[in-house]
Order: sequence, then structure tokens, then C-alpha cells
Amino acid sequence: MFSLFRENIRIALDSIKGQVLRTVLTVLIIAIGITALVGILTFLGALEKTITGDFASMGSNTFNIQRYEFTTRNNREREKINPVISYRNVKEFSDRFQYPYTKTSVFFTGTSNAEVKFESEKTDPEAQVVGVNENYLENTGTGIEKGRNFTFFDIENNNHVCLLGSDFTKNLFKNTNPIGKTISIRGVKFKVIGLLESKGATFRNNQDLKVLIPLQVARSMYTLPNINYNISVKVDDKQFLEGAQDEAIITFRNIRRLNPIEENNFGLERSDDLINRIANITSYLYIAAWIISIITIFGSSIALMNIMLVSVTERTREIGVRKALGAKRNTISGQFFIETVLIGQFGGVIGIILGIAIGAIAASISNFEFSVPWLAIFAAVVTSFLTAVVSGLYPAVKAARQDPIESLRYE
Repeated sequence: MFSLFRENIRIALDSIKGQVLRTVLTVLIIAIGITALVGILTFLGALEKTITGDFASMGSNTFNIQRYEFTTRNNREREKINPVISYRNVKEFSDRFQYPYTKTSVFFTGTSNAEVKFESEKTDPEAQVVGVNENYLENTGTGIEKGRNFTFFDIENNNHVCLLGSDFTKNLFKNTNPIGKTISIRGVKFKVIGLLESKGATFRNNQDLKVLIPLQVARSMYTLPNINYNISVKVDDKQFLEGAQDEAIITFRNIRRLNPIEENNFGLERSDDLINRIANITSYLYIAAWIISIITIFGSSIALMNIMLVSVTERTREIGVRKALGAKRNTISGQFFIETVLIGQFGGVIGIILGIAIGAIAASISNFEFSVPWLAIFAAVVTSFLTAVVSGLYPAVKAARQDPIESLRYE
């Protein structure tokens, strides 16, 4: 049995070598379908990993109070317009909210196009300046590569100190340790006390070109009306998370002076809720990717079947000779079937390599975090095998049913 299988593989390989052009075209047809599948799944995997990684770094025991709920933020025309979260709101919340085992972070973005100067050097006007308190790094899952974090006294005394994102070591401080150096923003000088760990960029939003400064100092520099502040609360023990959320909602409703029958005019979001919603969105993208890929692979399978039928027709006399020498139907069908499966696997391997390469390039251009798409590779192997099986079944059966006498007469 094994010797017959090995013989069929040898015959299939000899046939493939004898029809190089046809084999190459067939392999490319399969490879195109597999490339579409692996490429799309690779890119979606990188997208999902990057987005969930950004939110997961905040921890599952963190929640935010913000102007809108996540689900209504893109439907503002239909939804009521919530008032901004003002400094008075966040100040009252910080004073009133005293739930056990919690840390409250208050922050706002002063500008996203600041020009940062150091000595005679300066950056392009694209740096983000954020006013924060001492709990910002812990609540957002941001680490420090060098130096130290803000202390309570830095924030309370309005010290002119700052933390820099890692990208500043690529321009202002390319060959210099930034710790202890003095930078200037809008003519205001700050001493650098820490360098943040790299967090990369998501959707062209560079998280590493950021300057963190004390909250009150930022308020004195950026005085536009209707600045929207953000509140982040971290619970040290997850078992107190639900209670902390309820207390935060009650506290903020009192601050907003809402009566019991009024709806919240603010949003509360947990980081793990966002991760779950993102997972739901990407699941639809995966389904769309599979639909597109299946359509492509279906076309590939039809092309492969047609090519194998042509091969059966051209080798009719060869089939007749083999049957005249005693070859059975299952031997003939097995030969063509194995040939089809081998071609399908060759196409699958090429498609996997091209798909991973294309997906990795697309992820790199989009600044997404690439990882080896094992699920996509497994799906490609199974899909290419099933495609070859489906495509090779009918040609193999047709070859096996050839009449040996008629086959020997075929010219």
C-alpha cells in the first residue's frame, strides 16, 4: 500500500516536471487565493493586537469618565450634546470621590502641535502637550525608561518639570541624555525629569511624541474656553471595581446636579469593555475577510479543476496504456488526485509566504504591531488542501472511468 502511494507521488512529480508552464500557472492561481486569505488575516491580526494592546495596557481594573459614551461618540448629530467636563467638574470629583483602594488621574490635552526647543535645536510643531497629575502614568499603563515620575509635590507646587516621550531621543536629544536638561515650550522652560517607554503609534496618533507637564502649569499655558478634561480611576483590587464605578457615577451626577430621572450627560467606560467591543468589530472584519477569500479561492478551484480536466484529456493514451498493463481504477484516480493535491500544496506554500509578506508590509506602513499569524497559516494549509481535494476529485474520477480500448485509440 505504501509502495503504491510512493509510486503515485513519483508519477505525479514527474508529470508536474513535464508540464512546467501549466504547473506554474496552476500554482499561481491557487497562490493568489491563499495570498488574499493570509494577507487579510495577517493585517487584521496586527490591527487587533495593536488596538487591544493599547487599551489592555491600562489594565482591566481601570475606568474613565469622559464626555461621551464610546457607542455614541460617532453619533453626535442624533444624540444630545453633552457639556464638556470642565476643570471645576474634575476638581470637585477629585475632592469628593474617596472610594477605598482607588487612584484618580486628571488630565487634558493642551495642544497637539507644540514646538519643543532645546538649546539651538527645535522639533517640528507636532508634539502633544498633556497636563496631568501624579497618577497619570499608573492609570494609563505608561512606564518610565529613565528618570522618575511626577510626585505629589511636583503637581501641588506647580514645579516646571516634565516627562518626555521616547521619540525626543531621535531628534532633540539624539546623542544626549535628556534627564536634567531644560526644554522650552511656548517660551516656558521645563526641566526633564523622566523619559517614557515607547508606546508606538495607532492610526497615525504618535504616542511617543508627547510632553507631560503638571496640570496647573498646563492650565496657565493653555487657556482656551471649553477645554475638555478626562478622569481615569484605577482600582487596586478588582473586587471593588463595580462599587467604585457606582460611586463614581453617583458622585459625578451630583456634581452635574442631575435629578434622579435625568439620564447621565457624561460617559463611563472600562478598558476591558472597550477591548470586548473592539473584538466584536474585528470579528465582523474577519468574516468579511473570509467571504472575500472564499470567493477568490472558489475561482481558483474552478481554474484548477479545468486545468486538471485538460491534463486528463491530453493524457488519455497514457491512461489507456496503464490500464492495459493492469492498473486499477483506484490507482489511476489516486495518481491524478495526488497530483492535484501536490499542486494545491505548492500554491498554498507560496500563498502563505506572499500573504505574510504583504500583511507584514501593510502592518508596518500602518504602524501596527506584527506577529506571526499562526491562525492564518493553519487556515491557509487547510483551505489549500480542501481546494485541491474538491478540484481534483472530479478529474480523478473521470480519468479512472476511461475505457482502456478507447483510450489506446486516442490520438
